[in-house]
Order: sequence, then structure tokens, then C-alpha cells
Amino acid sequence: MASGKKKKKNGNRKETQEKKMKIVGIAAACLAAVGVIGVIASSVAENRGKAVNAAAQESTNAGTVSEAVSGAQSGAENALCVSADDLEISHYADIEIKDRGTVTVALDRSAAPETVDNFVALSESGFYDGLTFHRIMDGFMMQGGDPNGDGTGGSEKTVKGEFSSNGVDNPISHVRGAISMARSQDMDSASSQFFIVQSDSTFLDGQYAGFGFVTEGMDIVDAICKEAEPTDNNGTIPKEKQPVITSITIRENEEES
Repeated sequence: MASGKKKKKNGNRKETQEKKMKIVGIAAACLAAVGVIGVIASSVAENRGKAVNAAAQESTNAGTVSEAVSGAQSGAENALCVSADDLEISHYADIEIKDRGTVTVALDRSAAPETVDNFVALSESGFYDGLTFHRIMDGFMMQGGDPNGDGTGGSEKTVKGEFSSNGVDNPISHVRGAISMARSQDMDSASSQFFIVQSDSTFLDGQYAGFGFVTEGMDIVDAICKEAEPTDNNGTIPKEKQPVITSITIRENEEES
């Protein structure tokens, strides 16, 4: 009888662990984009430089996005501690969104130099003018910067993935207000697509190149996310309803120059 109870307890413990991993996998799948340059979360960072690989095969069986993200966060410790107040600000980016207003982002070149240089160059060239936010998930993030408007496109250039699992020490955490680069499974595939984190999503830490934080306009991000009507669990927004980026204006941080 005693050995039977022990086996049952072990079985229950194993089942609980499997359920937890499944939740983490679903949360990771929620970040997967359609096509080549989307955000694909293949692992979850519990500690800096350490990840738990989670097979994400059943994203359509997920509950709400907030439930999936909450489940992932409950098992992940944020070992990356840089927040908006800790940035070494090199630039400011004013992202003007049509009929919405301006979201201002402080960029930290010391954390992700190639990423910031690429984003600044694209912005100053007018690349982002008229592009959209094509993926929006309330309680998670909003993603844009794809010339195709569907998650499959990018610019002509890709940059190195500046995050710990790719050998780069990037201290920026994916908490509310962080801006980060989208990518495919290829760690060095980031191009033009970026996303703004609406709710703390620290399970992305060490897997994606955060490069700054919103300093003004999170109310605009919240409103866009709340009002979004995605057509699927991946946050896909119909083209006619995608918020339009009128322009992105770059300003150097005079205090740092």
C-alpha cells in the first residue's frame, strides 16, 4: 500500500510538471509569427543564460493570452535587471501612429549597438513611414515594422541577435514598455520588425534583443492593444485595421553626446 501511494504521488508530480511545461510552451507559441521574420519563442529563460526548451505544438488549445503569459511568468525568474530608469540613453525615437499620437522610446546603444544602429538607420531613411503594426495581443505586445504587413517581410539587412543565448551580454529585460526585435528561429535574422511589450514578459529575456523602453505613450499602446480585434490566437490584425506608423523620428540624447 505504501509503495502504491508513493507511485501515485510521483505520477501526480510528473503530471503537474508536464502541465507547467505545456503552459510555458503555449506562451512561447503565442509569440510565433507567420512567415520567416516573426517572433518565435522556442525557449523560456528562467535565469540569465539558462533556458528551458518548450515544444510549442498546441497554441490553438491555449486559453486567453494573459493566462498563458501568466503561466510562463510564474515559473520564470527575471535575472536581467535593467529597466527604463537604468538605461544609458543614446537616442530617443518618436513613433508617430496615425490618429493615435506619439509613442516615445529611449534607446540604449550600449546594450544592443547593432540593433540600435539598424533601427536608427531605418527610421532616418523613412523605411518605417506608412508601415503598420500587424500583430497585436492584448496583455502581451504589439508588433510592427514589416513592409509586407503580415509578418513575412523585413529590410534588406539583418543584424546579429544581441541577447545572451546568442553570446551577447544584453541586460534589458522584457518588462512592460520594453522595445525589442522580432526574429525567426535563426538567431541572427532580426531585420526591421520590432515589438513593444505591453505586459511583463520576462520569459523572453535572453532570447530577443531588447534595445530600449517607452518613456511616453504607454497609454497609446494600452489603447491599441485593448481595442485590437485579432483574427486568430497569433494576434493577426486585418490589413485594413492595422495601426499605421506615420513616421519614426530619431533624436540623439544631448546629455550623452
